[in-house]
Amino acid sequence: MNDTLRTLFNHRSHKSFADRPVSAETVRTVAEAARSLPSWVNGQHVTIIEVRDEAVKGELAALSGNQAHVAAAPVFLVFCMDLARAAYAAQQEGQPFEADNDADAILVGATDVGIQLGGAVAAAESLGLGTIPIGGIRRHTARVIELLELPRHVFPLVGLCLGYPAGEPAQKPRLPLGLVLHEGKYQGIDPELMEAYNAEYRTYTREHERTERSWTEIIAHFYGLNPRYGDSQDTLRRQGYSWGGAQEDEQR
Repeated sequence: MNDTLRTLFNHRSHKSFADRPVSAETVRTVAEAARSLPSWVNGQHVTIIEVRDEAVKGELAALSGNQAHVAAAPVFLVFCMDLARAAYAAQQEGQPFEADNDADAILVGATDVGIQLGGAVAAAESLGLGTIPIGGIRRHTARVIELLELPRHVFPLVGLCLGYPAGEPAQKPRLPLGLVLHEGKYQGIDPELMEAYNAEYRTYTREHERTERSWTEIIAHFYGLNPRYGDSQDTLRRQGYSWGGAQEDEQR
């Protein structure tokens, strides 16, 4: 096994960080690694906001559902899907910019962010940093947009805590490969594999989270409580992502 695979296989989420600064050079290295990864039509539809200010991190922690590790991390990165540069290119070249009305633009931006986020996590962990992605910034995107002064066509999708770990947390069990990798066509959900995974997850939560819940219990509870997560449906439109379906809904 090579070093890259060892880093990926060893991933775990860190919520506690040592009292040790993360240099600007290290953050630049992480960002360079992330931006080296592929993007749709090489559009590079991602902007990363580096946040170090304690007051701003504190507010982002509160906006993310009172996640204290956002404030505790020496650096918090906010990954934004960014079509502002594509709109600029269209203006410079005297071309129409049609992405505003295309739902695929959101898929493109979200995919590019996901690719760069994964690259940033791998790069950071290869440098000895601990990380944890924070989807909670989508709870109150209107305030995040205001706080970070994001222009039209730029939208905050996910945050990333960066810091040197204070300890080594347990690694959460992952779904069996047989539930994730399907050959040739979608194979459905194998109940036996899922039940085995649920049993493994119950053991993990009992030993590390002072509770005893299966994976299906946790996921069902989350989506039952969150039929609509945050205010993104409204703020996406305000930021210029007014695809056809949304416009039609507003006209009804």
